[in-house]
Amino acid sequence: MFGKRGNEGSGKAGGTIAPPPPVAAPSPPTSPAVFVEPQREQTRQQVTPPPMQTPQRKRPARTEEYYDTKAQVFSALIDTIDLSQLAKLDGESAREEIRDIVNDIITIKNFAMSISEQEELLDDICNDVLGYGPLEPLLARDDIADIMVNGSGRTFIEVGGKTLESEVRFRDNAQLLSICQRIVSQVGRRVDESSPICDARLPDGSRVNVIAPPLAIDGPALTIRKFKKDKLTLDQLVKFGAITPEGATLLQIIGRVRCNIVISGGTGSGKTTLLNCLTNYIDRDERVITCEDTAELQLQQPHVVRLETRPPNIEGEGEITMRDLVKNCLRMRPERIIVGEVRGPEVFDLLQAMNTGHDGSMGTIHANSPRECLSRIESMIAMGGFTLPAKTVREIISGSVDIVVQAARLRDGSRRITQITEVMGMEGDVIITQDLMRYEIEGEDASGRLIGRHKSTGIGKPHFWDRARYYNEEKRLAAALDEMEEKSKD
Repeated sequence: MFGKRGNEGSGKAGGTIAPPPPVAAPSPPTSPAVFVEPQREQTRQQVTPPPMQTPQRKRPARTEEYYDTKAQVFSALIDTIDLSQLAKLDGESAREEIRDIVNDIITIKNFAMSISEQEELLDDICNDVLGYGPLEPLLARDDIADIMVNGSGRTFIEVGGKTLESEVRFRDNAQLLSICQRIVSQVGRRVDESSPICDARLPDGSRVNVIAPPLAIDGPALTIRKFKKDKLTLDQLVKFGAITPEGATLLQIIGRVRCNIVISGGTGSGKTTLLNCLTNYIDRDERVITCEDTAELQLQQPHVVRLETRPPNIEGEGEITMRDLVKNCLRMRPERIIVGEVRGPEVFDLLQAMNTGHDGSMGTIHANSPRECLSRIESMIAMGGFTLPAKTVREIISGSVDIVVQAARLRDGSRRITQITEVMGMEGDVIITQDLMRYEIEGEDASGRLIGRHKSTGIGKPHFWDRARYYNEEKRLAAALDEMEEKSKD
């Protein structure tokens, strides 16, 4: 079925040989994990990361001779294998079939290779044919939060909140661009000189951004924000020290009683992770519609509709913006609308939805504090060209948003939920807020790890108390607030 073997690659399989796929170059194997900590979306436990260790075994850099050998083996493989038949196999069977044929080719061509070198070559070729070439070893590691490729010669990874340089290299920029094109083509997009910027996603939901020459001067820049295979929960965030058990109970109640929530934070602070956690407490009989630039939310409810924006085509037509999606949501009978990231005029439509019976809607915004978050919402409304008085805009915001949850990535690499803030209403021209809980940094230890604790602000009856009573959650809410205050006094 896969063609002849033992003929130095000159034989053809019966039938027409499919054209070869884009050839990706080999990659040096990834270095051993320096230390294992939760992924970026997980907030790290308050433990001191060990000092960076020198890998015990470093494979030598790839030589031109290695690439020449690989090119010959790859060419013989393409001549021998029937790609149309290979496509019918599952991933593991296809990988075994390729390994068998490559072993035969190496034997027939009599390449002088050690067993370890042969294994490296086998893995590289399998990754090139079936995966993303040099990126495969990094994508397989669950402790990596971000992969940042700066041209073919330098690749960085984020592990445990710290950025490290990886040994992974690409043969040249052409190979890197080929892999980028393979990734974005899976979601019907393209990246080349005429369309050099592209957002996409991997099958597991990981977010991908590509910017290619001529905009990227030193070669294609590829950034992948990976998600863990196992979806995080609030219990796990408690375990990692991001929030206290009482704070987690408070967030559960907030999500359950359909408060309108905005999650605020800087880049890499864990906003999307926290949004995913809060969606766990949406009742399973509610109809939820999500709007995202790149679909990455992983809701577990059965009644979910996922929508994704679309960039313009090569002629500059056909663009579907976030605002278009949010406006269309209102015609789809949603009970909750969740916007992955609010960054423009669509915030006005989201606020209108929150005000018109879609209680429990959620979104994330880049901001460094709850007060700054509300100011950014006001600014984004102005960006949409709405000529409303400032007081009117603030009244809309205060009447729509119930809770702002602030997430932060601290300078030691840890991630914390630093504030849970209620929006109370207006007093004059000012939006009034009150903190239910905040995280206070008390210092740092000798190794540079920040020491802090979550503290109650002493609020015994929050503004959403009546809403909690409506959902029969007032006793649990009171117990969580009392416990939080007791611990703050210790």
